[in-house]
Amino acid sequence: MNKFSGHIEYEIKEILGLTQKWKSENQSIVFTNGCFDILHAGHVDYLQKAASLGDRLIVGLNSDDSVSRLKGPDRPINSQKHRATLLAALRCVDAVIVFSEDTPLQLITELLPHILVKGGDYKGKEVVGESVVTSKGGKLVLIDFVYNTSTSKIQERIKNSTA
Repeated sequence: MNKFSGHIEYEIKEILGLTQKWKSENQSIVFTNGCFDILHAGHVDYLQKAASLGDRLIVGLNSDDSVSRLKGPDRPINSQKHRATLLAALRCVDAVIVFSEDTPLQLITELLPHILVKGGDYKGKEVVGESVVTSKGGKLVLIDFVYNTSTSKIQERIKNSTA
């Protein structure tokens, strides 16, 4: 069953309403975030694993401006609307919300998910929002990457193949 509700991007008020509804139904909320610039198998594997940790998966998506600040002036390759559309179409994703800050701290603070998920590359590093989530009884889960791919690697391969 595809859980896609027809929404591509939610506004914060809509997301807060959804999370309240899901929490009142005793559903666990999982949250992760990222740029997801060129959606690839590694992203899909990661998101499926994140979704399996709870009942509902919310993806915080860096806005175009945020991606440019974090990754450089040549990024993003795909617009936030296109990235959000692809993410929202995945069966494992229940909601996508775009945020314009460099980190999703404000979003995590407002949503208060039960489970915060980041990639295994965060082992030993501070994870934004972890203290907010754990102070409310939630937990952080780090998911190891199984595919040796990234948007940057794909971009580099494309550049090298056209050179």
